[in-house]
Amino acid sequence: MIKVTKLKYLGGHRLQATFSDGSAGEHDFSALVAETGPMVEPLRDPAYFARVFLEDGAPTWPNSFDMDPEWLRREIEAAGALSRDPAAYARNKSARPVLSLT
Repeated sequence: MIKVTKLKYLGGHRLQATFSDGSAGEHDFSALVAETGPMVEPLRDPAYFARVFLEDGAPTWPNSFDMDPEWLRREIEAAGALSRDPAAYARNKSARPVLSLT
């Protein structure tokens, strides 16, 4: 099972994610936050979107909206933005999830 081990907020509605298999990439969530619904509405505010954190390896926001890590990885891969770092995989096998907002 793929998990997100590190997140980096990139501004706007973009995040960079590092996954438990050592792959990493960035994703723009603009299309997602443009959808209707009470769970995504707060995420339209970039300041609220930036409050993302990791819970059990999934990007999660304070309103309990979360993102399936495997879906996120597939989206990044489909966009051609997924890279692999074998060294990161070795480090992440035993690492606890970390959030980086810098």
